[in-house]
Amino acid sequence: MVCCLMAFMPVDPAMAYNNADLLPDHPTPVIDLAKALTDQQRQQLESELDQFEVDSGWKLRVLTQYDRTPGLAVKEYWELDERSLLLVADPRGGNLLNFNVGEALFALMPRTYWVELQTRFGNQYYVKDHGEDGAIVDSLAAVELCLNRGGCQVVPGLPEEQWLLTFATSVLGGLVAGFAAYPRKEGTIIAWTWLLLMAPLWLLLFALFGLAPILTRTSDFVPLVSNCAGFIGSALTAYLIALKTLPKPGTTKAS
Repeated sequence: MVCCLMAFMPVDPAMAYNNADLLPDHPTPVIDLAKALTDQQRQQLESELDQFEVDSGWKLRVLTQYDRTPGLAVKEYWELDERSLLLVADPRGGNLLNFNVGEALFALMPRTYWVELQTRFGNQYYVKDHGEDGAIVDSLAAVELCLNRGGCQVVPGLPEEQWLLTFATSVLGGLVAGFAAYPRKEGTIIAWTWLLLMAPLWLLLFALFGLAPILTRTSDFVPLVSNCAGFIGSALTAYLIALKTLPKPGTTKAS
């Protein structure tokens, strides 16, 4: 069965809820009522989705709507089933994209995947930069990539804003590790006890929030190396600042 059919409900109660008159009189995987795609884009997307269904058996469908919607009539028109994905593009909400996902797809991509897919490609900033057509095409490309891989836990690719967040957490983790490593006993260079004691915090920031999102989304080494360099650099900076400003081991500040 196909989940989340609430995306078909019209905004204006006076509008048709199940208007089959808006459906084409010929088979097509794309119904572009909102004219979000050019004729060339629509034809290319139709060809790609038809070929993908032949090659993989997965049925991907696209409906764009604004002031007119066929509503639940598309379910019968496309014979949507558990191996179907319906992308509904409607700019009237806070997010352009809605995904009606067949149960078989959840076995390959969990619900968190679809939430991330919607928030990454359907948000207003992405649509502003890439257009409604870009948001539709790019989100479908991510789905096809994951289906060809046999499934994904997260959406492939690392947007710049997400990388900046991972870099910031890596730097913060380095600062925590650097201050924790400041020697508190004379004759020591690194306070291993404190470093290990604070490990849950700086490892959480660096490994879980700094490295894991990169390793699970891209094979590009550049963001990985950048985050490692940021962690090491901030840790060394924090360590040197602590050596210079904090009391030296075996001494106390005068009152």
